Amino acid sequence: MTALETYLIKLIKAQGPITIATFMAEALGNPRHGYYMKQDPFGRAGDFITAPEISQMFGEMVGLWQAVNWMNMGRPEKIHLIEIGPGRGTLMQDALRSLKAIPGMMDALEIHLVEMSPKLKTTQAETLKDYKIPTWHSRIGDVLSQAKGAPILLIANEFFDALPVRQFQKTGNGWHERLVSLDDKERLSLRLAPAPSPEHLIPSALHRADVGSIAEVCSIGDNIMAEIAEHIQQSGGAALVIDYGHDAHGTGDTLQAVKAHKYVDILSEPGDVDLTTHVNFQRLKEVAHACETRVHGPTGQGVFLKALGIDARAETLSTNASEAQKSTILAALHRLTDDGEMGNLFKVMAVTDQSLSGVIGFEE
Repeated sequence: MTALETYLIKLIKAQGPITIATFMAEALGNPRHGYYMKQDPFGRAGDFITAPEISQMFGEMVGLWQAVNWMNMGRPEKIHLIEIGPGRGTLMQDALRSLKAIPGMMDALEIHLVEMSPKLKTTQAETLKDYKIPTWHSRIGDVLSQAKGAPILLIANEFFDALPVRQFQKTGNGWHERLVSLDDKERLSLRLAPAPSPEHLIPSALHRADVGSIAEVCSIGDNIMAEIAEHIQQSGGAALVIDYGHDAHGTGDTLQAVKAHKYVDILSEPGDVDLTTHVNFQRLKEVAHACETRVHGPTGQGVFLKALGIDARAETLSTNASEAQKSTILAALHRLTDDGEMGNLFKVMAVTDQSLSGVIGFEE
């Protein structure tokens, strides 16, 4: 039994069943026992591999995208480059390598990382030691307040998928929230709340869903997107969201747990496994549109990266490489862009101010 599981059992005994959102928030972000707070989960030695850990080309293409938007904004003398959920700092490191080649851009940048994990902050500082010292923040609202009045360039790669969601299941008498409770042996288990939840909590597109359907609602994701979009609408800029998910309201239980690159039961070993859900890009689009920003995409990650020139970059990297290195480069290219790999499962969406149209990477 993990330390967090012991804590959750005591919490449920004292306060009653908890929501899936509370369970996720504790499992990932509990200050003492949360998954992201006590370890480095990234890379081949961790529990999962993100795109920046596969190849430098991914971050370089993201950096190029940011550079093109900075130039299309008229090369502002001051701009805040923000990454939320920056992992080891690998993506930012590779992006900055691209940005160094753009005259004047490094001088214009103020770099910000939104990170809650002390361990990852230390890793990020080491990764980025050759570049401008970033400013760290625990909340996106803090950095947006600091950047008030100035444009931003924001990166959110595999960030929204780790935000806590509430789950509701359709029954014969309405939607009942799924809760984490205790079974008769005092083990963590799932149950439905006895009373139905207010229907306004469920997206209207799902009100006629079949009995047994599960709806996932990520209010914190809505709030974060609204904060970002409001800043962009008022002060200018562009945000890039990359994640796995769907571009329509739908039902289904997408909550999954991963340990050592394998799926495990979501209630097993809380605090020692990663928890994620599929991102509802349609909902993020609605929130951004409500803030009067322009939304581009989502499109597949493969289409996006190819539009940025990742094939040419792979060819350049292969020019003086050994046969083994060439094989590694081509394998990474395939994994990042092929429809059967990450190319279609992962979606890319941009939110910009109204002045930016024809944004690179998106067919419009």
